[in-house]
Amino acid sequence: MLFFFEHVGSLKVAELSYRSEFRGGDRVRTCQPRRAQEKCAMGYDYFMSSLLDIRNLQVSFGAAAAVRGIGLQLEEGEVLGLVGESGSGKSATALAILGLLGPAAQVTGEILWRSAVTHRSGGSQEGKGAPGFVDLLKMRAEALRRLRGREIAMIFQEPMTALNPVMPIGRQVAEAAEAHAPSWTGREARRRAIVALEAVSIPDAARRYGDYPHQFSGGQRQRILIAMALINRPRLLIADEPTTALDVTVQAQVLELLKDLQKQHGLAMLFISHDLAVVGEVASRVAVMRAGEIVETGPCRRLLTAPEHPYTKSLLAAVPTLRTNRNQPLALVGGS
Repeated sequence: MLFFFEHVGSLKVAELSYRSEFRGGDRVRTCQPRRAQEKCAMGYDYFMSSLLDIRNLQVSFGAAAAVRGIGLQLEEGEVLGLVGESGSGKSATALAILGLLGPAAQVTGEILWRSAVTHRSGGSQEGKGAPGFVDLLKMRAEALRRLRGREIAMIFQEPMTALNPVMPIGRQVAEAAEAHAPSWTGREARRRAIVALEAVSIPDAARRYGDYPHQFSGGQRQRILIAMALINRPRLLIADEPTTALDVTVQAQVLELLKDLQKQHGLAMLFISHDLAVVGEVASRVAVMRAGEIVETGPCRRLLTAPEHPYTKSLLAAVPTLRTNRNQPLALVGGS
């Protein structure tokens, strides 16, 4: 990971334009693709072309606010990195998208999703929002369950807790497919599960179909979670710190796998991490989150080489590099 910061200039990013605005007293620099400028000039709302449009999202647990009125947009096929320290609201944002926060959470705002199918209940469209969009926060649990895993999938942080320890991994992958294709026979679901496991480089997938999670290494368990997430070919993949518990070598392998699969399937991806170096490996655009707010967003290379917000600068300064003076303590994460 140190190598990345020495060679950050080699990153390739899309051509973007910038605008600055102030949020909560801080200047936030945001960016739009140049094709978005053309749409705006023609009188169209750019964000209506987004795959996912989060508007004024607020999440609280009692008196504690976890997310404070954030806005994020994600285009089809784009990889957006969401970075911040522990407790900044990254995972709460991801879980709000999928409706997995539970009854203790109070969630307001809009999470607009450009769905490929029309979700109806009782003759009316579920969660109807802006034209062509559904508001995930307004959808009933049953309709959201049909969408979850089929159009939007998630890779959770810790595979050993995300996987069922008493169910064979092949059945767990097959079950994810059967939930959205009940017409599949057991044999067809097994075949597709084996194909999915082979796609993420699980060796001898057919033989290991009946093995249990504890029989795999940490990196292999993470690959199994990726297979479960991608078996239904979702349009958006949310990866919530998928490499946190892995050593650097395995981490690099999983990142390379995610990049290859993203390009192969044209996935949009929301990649969540506290590690700027990891995000820099996969994302084209980065949003920095602190205390439930987005403090800065922009293209990856610009944000990592010329950050504007004091918090982003302190995050980068706190990462040791080959040039770090070992006789001095690491910089503290600060900024306001």
